[in-house]
Amino acid sequence: MDQDPWKPSQSGRRKQDYGPKVNFKKQKLRAGCFIGLPSFSQDIVKRMKAHPILEGFLPVEQCNLDYLPERGSAIDPHFDDWWLWGERLVSLNLLSKTVLSMSCDSENSIQLFATPHQESEKSDQTGSPQTSQNCKNNNFIPTSACENSDNWDLDHSTPTRLVPCKEVTVAVHLPRRSLVVLYGAARYKWKHAIHRKHIEHRRVCITFRELSTEFGLGGKHEKLGKELLDIALSFQGKPV
Repeated sequence: MDQDPWKPSQSGRRKQDYGPKVNFKKQKLRAGCFIGLPSFSQDIVKRMKAHPILEGFLPVEQCNLDYLPERGSAIDPHFDDWWLWGERLVSLNLLSKTVLSMSCDSENSIQLFATPHQESEKSDQTGSPQTSQNCKNNNFIPTSACENSDNWDLDHSTPTRLVPCKEVTVAVHLPRRSLVVLYGAARYKWKHAIHRKHIEHRRVCITFRELSTEFGLGGKHEKLGKELLDIALSFQGKPV
């Protein structure tokens, strides 16, 4: 990856783009200089598609982002575009661990449950579980409100707290060489971000994006979508 040039990006990041030329504001799209995803991604994509959640995933764009603490690298809370990009956003976290911070601007409330291990493991001097201390320290996990939690296996005897969604940040810990897929509510209702404090060493993130239904089979721009996919999956590309 470092054999190809990196371009400066926002908030202390560097980037390598493999994808079509896009004007999101005017919703215009063309192949431009795009000649495919890089050859080293072919095996990665093959392995990803073996997972049920990524069945039928056909990436049309790849963005490599380089984070370094010395540059103060970060990315602000945001949604990825959904006119062009499909439901699943796939990111591969390389070189070092980090935390993906999820936030929601909804006016709804979300119910938080104390984490079970923090309730059961600790006791005060009388031998009673330190449940009240867990509440004070905000050791809670989220559920409900911003997405359906009917099928979650939760212990409703644990302490709970109802708070506005916009006051909650969900920290998704990403170990080195981990893969994360955002879809459903995590894609369309919750913004994602990487904060500066969570970049301790150099980090490289590879994000793959698929086309929206508008560019898929039977969609308004099906022909253009097929053309771009044929280019992308040739795996002969260089950064554009």
